[in-house]
Amino acid sequence: MRLASPTPAPGRRPWRRRLTMGLCGLALPILLAGLAAAQPAAPVQTLRTAEAVVRVPGEPPRAAARVALPFRWADQAPRQAGGATLTLELPPLPAGGEDRLHGLLFEALGNQAAVYVGDRLVARWGQLGDPTFDAGRGPRLVRLPADLVEGAAAPLPLRIELSFQPQRGGGVSVVRWAPLAQLEALEARERLWRNTLSLVYAAGLLLMGGLAAGLWWYQRDPLYGCFSLAALAGTLRNLDQSGLQMPLPWPWWGAVVAMSYAVHIALLARFVTLALHQPSRAVLRLLSGILWTAVGLAGLAFALRLPALWTGALALLCGGGIAAVPGVLGDAVKGRHPTAHALLVAGLLAIAAGLHDLLRVRIGLGGASWVPLTPHAMFGFVLILAGMVVARYSRSVHEYRDLARSLDARVAERERQLTAAMDALQTQREQQAVLLERQRLMREIHDGVGSQLVGLLNLVGRPGADPAVMEAQVKLALDELRVAVDSLQPLEGDLTVVLATLRYRLQPRLEAAGLTLEWEVDSLPPRADVTPQTAMQIQRILLEGFTNVLRHAQARRIRLEAHWHAGPPERMEIVLADDGRGFAAEGPPAGGQGLASMRSRAAAIGATLNVASVSGQGTALRLDWPVRR
Repeated sequence: MRLASPTPAPGRRPWRRRLTMGLCGLALPILLAGLAAAQPAAPVQTLRTAEAVVRVPGEPPRAAARVALPFRWADQAPRQAGGATLTLELPPLPAGGEDRLHGLLFEALGNQAAVYVGDRLVARWGQLGDPTFDAGRGPRLVRLPADLVEGAAAPLPLRIELSFQPQRGGGVSVVRWAPLAQLEALEARERLWRNTLSLVYAAGLLLMGGLAAGLWWYQRDPLYGCFSLAALAGTLRNLDQSGLQMPLPWPWWGAVVAMSYAVHIALLARFVTLALHQPSRAVLRLLSGILWTAVGLAGLAFALRLPALWTGALALLCGGGIAAVPGVLGDAVKGRHPTAHALLVAGLLAIAAGLHDLLRVRIGLGGASWVPLTPHAMFGFVLILAGMVVARYSRSVHEYRDLARSLDARVAERERQLTAAMDALQTQREQQAVLLERQRLMREIHDGVGSQLVGLLNLVGRPGADPAVMEAQVKLALDELRVAVDSLQPLEGDLTVVLATLRYRLQPRLEAAGLTLEWEVDSLPPRADVTPQTAMQIQRILLEGFTNVLRHAQARRIRLEAHWHAGPPERMEIVLADDGRGFAAEGPPAGGQGLASMRSRAAAIGATLNVASVSGQGTALRLDWPVRR
C-alpha cells in the first residue's frame, strides 16, 4: 500500500498546495535568518584579537600568544579539560554619546567564566572547573558599572578567566563593546535566535511527536511512527540549545544529546523517503545502517574521548541526506506527489544547515560559529507533517462525504426498489386473497347451499313428497346462503357482531316454530383471530345447533350465552342450550353426521366442542375457545 497521496488527475495539478507547503518550509528559516542578520545601530565596537595563556593539566602553561577571536578550546586540547586566560583592551567609545551605561556582549563564553575589568570582577558564570554549569549555551551580557567606565583611563584592561571540559564546545566569541542599550537589543535578538526559538521548537516537536504517535497507534502507519520517534529525539537536542541547565552531568548529557541527535537526523531522512514512496529493502537497510552507525559513533566518541568519531558521525548523516536528494528531486520534477516540492526545499535547507554546523560549528572552518542552524531547518519538517495531516484529513472528509452521498443514492435506489417490490407483493397478496375468498365461497356454497339444494332436488323427484319437509329444506338452504353472505361483511374482530347477525337471520324461524330465544351475550373484546373464515365456522356450528333444535328437540325455549373469561388462561365460552327432549336414552339423532361436522369445525379454529344431553331435560352445546397470544 502506498503511503503518499495519490497522483492527481491530469489538468488538476495541486500547484497551490505545493506552493503553500514550500513557502511554509521556507518562511520560518528566512524570517529567523533575517532576525539573526539584523545588527544594532552604531556605535558598536567588535574586538577580534586577544592575548591568550592556555593551561592543560599535566603540561606547563603555554606562553602568552596573540590569538584571533573566536577562540575555541577544541583547537587547543580537544580530548582534555583545561583553562585559559584571555586579556584584551577596551578602546574608548566615540565621544558625544549620551549613554552613561556600557556593557560587553559575548556570543559564547566558557564553559565556565569570570570577567574582570582592571582588577574588578564584573561577571561570573559558574565556578571555574565545575562541569555542572555551561555558560556557552547562549549569549552573555556584562553590564559595567558607570563609575568603572567613567573614572578609568582609556583603554580599559579586560581579563577573562575560562575553564573547559572536553567535547563540550567551549570558547570565547568576538567581544562587542558598546553602550548598554545597543547591546541589550543585540542580546535579545541573539537569545531569541539561539534559546527562545529552541524552546519553541522543542515544544512543537513534542506536540507533533505526540500527535504522530497517536496517529501511529490507531493507524499503524510507519510514516507517523517514524516521525514520532524523530520528533521526540529532536526535542532533547533543542532543549540542550535552550540554555536551560540539564539534569545529567557532563559528559553523560553530551552522549545522550549526541545519540538522540543522530536518531533525529536519520529518522527524518527515513520520514522523507516514506512520505514519497514505499522504499525498497535496500534503501531501508541503508537508512538503518546510517542510523545505528551514527548512534554508535556518537556513544563511542564520548566514551573514548575521541571527538573525531562524532565528527565522522555528523559527516555520515550529511552524506545520507545528500544521497537522498536525487530521489526527492525526481519525484518533485515528475510531480508524482503533492509534498515532493516542500520536502525537496526542506531537505535542501536541512542539508545546507547540516554542512554549516559540521564545517563551522564543529570543525571551525571559514570562521568559527556557535550558532547551529540545523534545529531551525529541521523544524520545517514539522510544518510539512502538519500540512500532510491536514491534507489527509481533508481528503478523508471529502471521501467520507462522497461515500455518504453514494450511500444515500444507493439507499434511495434500494428504497425505490423495495417500495416497488412491496407494491407488487401487496398486489399479489390482494389477488391471492381474492382468489382464496372465491375458493372459500365456492366451497361453502358447494358444501352448504349446494348440498341443501341437492337434498331438495331429491325430495322434489319423489312422488308424494312432504311439503313441510321441502319447505324446511328450502329455509335451511337460504340460511346457508345468508351465512356465506354475512361472512363477507367487515368484522374487525368483533364476535358480538357475528352473533348478532346470526340472531337477526334466525329470529323469524324461531318465532315461527314457537321457540323463545333467551339471549345473554357479554360485551366481548375484539379479537384479531376473528376472521371471516373463523366467523363462518362459528356461525355454521351454531346454525347446525339451532337446526337440530328445530328438527328434533321439540323444545319451547332456547338459550344462547357468550362470556369472556379473563383467565388465566384467557378464553371465550359460547353455550347453546334448549329444554327439549334430549337424546341420552335413544342416542344422538339418526346418522350422527351433524355432531361430527360441528366438532370438526370447532377443531379448525382451535376450539373444543362439548355436548351434554339429558333425556327429557334438553341438550347443551359448549364451545370453548382459548385466546392465542
